[in-house]
Amino acid sequence: MIGYISVQDAAKKWGVTTRQVQILCKDDRIKGASKISTIWVIPENAKKPTVQMDIDDVFHKVDLSQSSWKMLEFFAGSGLVAYGMKDMFSPVWSNDINERKATVYRANFKSDHFVQADIRSINGKTLPFAHMSWASFPCQDLSLAGNMKGIYAERSGLVWEWLRVMDEMKEQPKILALENVTGLLSANDGSNYRILHHSLVERGYRCGAIAINSDLFVPQSRPRVFVIAVKKDVPIPKHLVSSNPNWLHNNAAKKLGNQLEDWIWWSTEKPPKRKIELNDILDRHAVFDKDYTLHLVPKRTMEKLNSKDNAIATGYRRTRNGCQQLELRFDGIAGCLRTPAGGSSKQYIVVRDHGENHARLLTVREAARLMGAPESYSLPGSYNDGYFAMGDAVVMPVVKFLSERFLLPLTEVAYND
Repeated sequence: MIGYISVQDAAKKWGVTTRQVQILCKDDRIKGASKISTIWVIPENAKKPTVQMDIDDVFHKVDLSQSSWKMLEFFAGSGLVAYGMKDMFSPVWSNDINERKATVYRANFKSDHFVQADIRSINGKTLPFAHMSWASFPCQDLSLAGNMKGIYAERSGLVWEWLRVMDEMKEQPKILALENVTGLLSANDGSNYRILHHSLVERGYRCGAIAINSDLFVPQSRPRVFVIAVKKDVPIPKHLVSSNPNWLHNNAAKKLGNQLEDWIWWSTEKPPKRKIELNDILDRHAVFDKDYTLHLVPKRTMEKLNSKDNAIATGYRRTRNGCQQLELRFDGIAGCLRTPAGGSSKQYIVVRDHGENHARLLTVREAARLMGAPESYSLPGSYNDGYFAMGDAVVMPVVKFLSERFLLPLTEVAYND
């Protein structure tokens, strides 16, 4: 039709999805749009709706702006950090370079504040004021599953870009939080953390690292390190610190804490016993289509599986002595989720039911549940897109725990005169 464009053309013109345009048409939010048979047509001069208001409302996206405490969110990923801090901290600026992660973030939140860009292009002078800054900087160069090149290598070395941006800000946040793998503390006899610690101290912060495994909150083993730093002039509530290491400190943290100046032994009570079990996160309708992989299960492990009437195991394919194996665990906990770079990075579910064994890959929704994401959390795109978004994220209940126990009370003390 002359003077009209299609839904597809409008979506391309406005930079949104065709589904979003269709819903806006249905809700009469595009002036002059009309339906001919089953097809919507839109005036070619129709103005683009206010996307972050209209489209976000249509999809019931989460509004993260409800808290008066503001944060900067670096390496924001798919948004589980922001979700975990909801109602405690509002991100006024969030950033990630990855398109797939950005798509998930924008699918779940009203995201005027999200900037998809390389952190190396960010100028700290342009950032808004914030009380706290969070950075889940890349772990590849600090991880046992990576190359262990260290904190100055190409990927993990982006933490220095984060510090550069902090240096450029007119007023630095008084509270900082960083997240990474446990290798940050243990690799190279702790030298990576020592370098980071001294850099934070030089900038006027006191800090300490804690190690938390997500299996305290969800049935997934995912040990991670969290560094919490506060400006030296901030009085720290006594109940948040101890004079000695505690359950939050692994052996590497204990060693570093006894060696470094301006180290804080962060302290809090353990969370309540986890209620959710591995069986609770399983998708009962998922198809077991990987039974052919069961021949990769080592003989002794298969004997253990066959000795049970009913069992649920999780596992990864690994190469041992040149041979592929499907290595299983029976402790009711999933292994640490990874990004789907190849067949060995995808986790299997193996079930024994009434004497029969069956295998399949973990579904994307199961992966989201293992990360503590709510059922409403949108994971657009392919299987690999969703698995990537979850496998490279931070477990949401862990973030909530840290925010409630440490970050929020520290911020209240730092900024409430």
